[in-house]
Amino acid sequence: MLEHNEIYEKVLREYIDPLAYLKSASLVAAGNHNQGIRLMSSAGDFFLKVNFEHEQDILKMEAEGLELLRESTFLKIPEVFGTGRIDDYNFLLTEYIPSGRHHLDYWESLGLGMAHLHLSSSSAFGLANDNFIATLVQRNHFEESWVDFFIEHRLEPLLGKAYFDKLISLEFLKSFQSLYPLIQSFFPVEKPSLLHGDLWSGNVITTKDGQPCLIDPAVYFGHREMDIAFSRLFGGFDAKFYEAYESVFPLEPGFETRMGVYNLYPLLVHLNLFGSAYLPPIERIVSRFTK
Repeated sequence: MLEHNEIYEKVLREYIDPLAYLKSASLVAAGNHNQGIRLMSSAGDFFLKVNFEHEQDILKMEAEGLELLRESTFLKIPEVFGTGRIDDYNFLLTEYIPSGRHHLDYWESLGLGMAHLHLSSSSAFGLANDNFIATLVQRNHFEESWVDFFIEHRLEPLLGKAYFDKLISLEFLKSFQSLYPLIQSFFPVEKPSLLHGDLWSGNVITTKDGQPCLIDPAVYFGHREMDIAFSRLFGGFDAKFYEAYESVFPLEPGFETRMGVYNLYPLLVHLNLFGSAYLPPIERIVSRFTK
């Protein structure tokens, strides 16, 4: 098995320069599933994400998501140089983004950029291929109806997994599913929008010149309110973000009521990844609409 530095240098030589050599490598991010490594080399600095997941396409799908975002918004998106597998490592090689402090228009830029992204549309909800949110498979089969897509390809797979893994009871599964008839006419009728898909503060970093940069997407064409609701789930963004977004692409009335239903999906993601601590907020949302 290759040593770490040998792996890093092999990736650099394959995707950057056959004569590149590694000067040093440092861990810059360590999550539950991935490690992020800064590679300082003779050809410049790069960012390498690695994991040992058995799903070998997981970082390939992330790379495709980044490329789709790069084509669809003026916001900064890291350039992808390569992705693949060496030894037991899945890897994704991108440009390294030096960090800085927020520019005065940081939140406005993010809001305008997300509105611009959401103006990118498709004829149906979904994506040409399945991908991942964190390590969970995200089914993207195209549907003409948002509510059908949301129930069949977002809520039901993760609800079923939670039941199979004994994270929820059969009684709660049935209670959750009783929500479905109630949301058939719940969402504003809009064209599918290209979504980041995992929009929270941890997936927006600040560039050296103080501008926002999107990372770690879970893209698909969905209802744009999914991204906005997700951004509010774990503390939310600055009010200037929402003001700038609304100045370009105003939300339909009643979003505050709909927000909890949208966030059932990311909460189910967290329930399946991290356990029963995420069940109470799901129970509260379901109870609010079914009682």
